[in-house]
Amino acid sequence: MRWDNLFDDLEGQLEQELGAEEIDLRAEEERLRLGRLTLRDRLRTLSAGADTAPVRVSLIDGSTFDLLPRTFGRDWISGEIVDHSSRNSQFILPLDAIAELRLSRAQVGASLADVATVKNEPELSRRLGLAFVLRDLCRRRQSVELVLNDGTITGTIDRVGRDHLDLAVHETGTARRESLITHYRVLPFSQVLLVRL
Repeated sequence: MRWDNLFDDLEGQLEQELGAEEIDLRAEEERLRLGRLTLRDRLRTLSAGADTAPVRVSLIDGSTFDLLPRTFGRDWISGEIVDHSSRNSQFILPLDAIAELRLSRAQVGASLADVATVKNEPELSRRLGLAFVLRDLCRRRQSVELVLNDGTITGTIDRVGRDHLDLAVHETGTARRESLITHYRVLPFSQVLLVRL
């Protein structure tokens, strides 16, 4: 009789230790998964739902925007700026320009979701860098507003190098005509905090 109790007790201890080891293993796997999360991953999971709320983003110059991210490149995101006083406008945002995300409790939890469970994104967009997107705007001769460390300027992108762009500066709402250009600026990508379209 005592042997039965002893073996039952040992079996219970073994099951408890195996259960604790499995819990520890799952906790370690979760810590590793969270350690690999990038800011891009967290923004991507926030924008995955059908009824996503805007994400409040502060840039390194102190400006704050409510954004609805839609497309994710290698080092940039694009979508819409939610402007409550006027119509929404499209944007391109280099990830390096983000100082912080201001999230609600629900958004924090949603942003930590496993990226693998988020809808598949096109392989190509994940590999496209900021220079590629800016070259597309250059080809289209799209008038843009650039938010820089030292203010905001408008114009048309003339050229895009590996790490910089040439901007023909002209008034907002005017076409790029040589007679309307006030000056040209060569800007490193590191100075571009936001591109409004």
